[in-house]
Amino acid sequence: MGIYGQDWASYQSATPDTRGLSFAFVKVTEGLSYINPNWASQRDHAKANGLVWGGYHYPNMGNSAQAEANYFLAQVNWQPGDVVILDWEGYDAANSRVAKSTQRAYKDAWLKYVKSRLPHNPVGMYANLDYWWNVDQDGFYGDFLWIATAGRAAGDPGIQASWLFHQYGESNGLDRDYCRLRSTTELRDWALSFQHSPPQETDMPQWITGRIDPGAQPTVVLLPHGSAWAAFNRKLHLGMDQITDTPVTGSVRVALHNGTVWHGVEAVEVAAAAGTVDVDIDSSDVKLSLQTDTPGVTYAVETW
Repeated sequence: MGIYGQDWASYQSATPDTRGLSFAFVKVTEGLSYINPNWASQRDHAKANGLVWGGYHYPNMGNSAQAEANYFLAQVNWQPGDVVILDWEGYDAANSRVAKSTQRAYKDAWLKYVKSRLPHNPVGMYANLDYWWNVDQDGFYGDFLWIATAGRAAGDPGIQASWLFHQYGESNGLDRDYCRLRSTTELRDWALSFQHSPPQETDMPQWITGRIDPGAQPTVVLLPHGSAWAAFNRKLHLGMDQITDTPVTGSVRVALHNGTVWHGVEAVEVAAAAGTVDVDIDSSDVKLSLQTDTPGVTYAVETW
């Protein structure tokens, strides 16, 4: 049982109906020149009615990702618990002329730069199935994935990646969204938890994050390195599978974080499509970091 929200732009009023909603994601900027004239009123209205609020940027991917990120960030006095989103799609005339490789590079650069500017806020990505399946190649979505699918039930987006939000439909000009968390309080706690994140170790980059629910078997793509979350007192089983035609063997660094320091760092040789490594999780909520210098591999993550 999840919770529901909407995403708003200038097409909506400054004070949309918030009944039955737990969150609202609002378009703030586009490119280097457009600002939604209603965004501040929509944000204030959402927060006044107890909703978790997020702001998103629609890119012109022919521009500098950093320049657009700075333009977006400058509009908002970001607060703890605000959700920060890149609306990664580009079917308009300006973006459709941009090479897909450039679009992919923009996505990664924007997310990493914005996270460096707002390390204590969740920074993630919106994408539809076309962009997720046909444009994306590295599976990197920052702290969370907001996936859009049409014609599927709320909470059933039809992908294996570990998503958090699902845009499942449209009604009366409003986009409808679903979050897999169980309550507004749980969503707010999740969003606020980033302000307590420990400083990142420079040699253990945290590129991909997201909770792995009990029994879930997401695929986390790490090119060339990244991280995953493990929760609950259980083991984490890590397998390495290749997505290239050439067999490879990689060295994977595994470390646990107990909320204060990294510990249990070890290097493990893992053969693609063959090797696995099991890690004992001995605390209720620890961060697991993976790092490899081997391109072209993906890690299958399973908890039990």
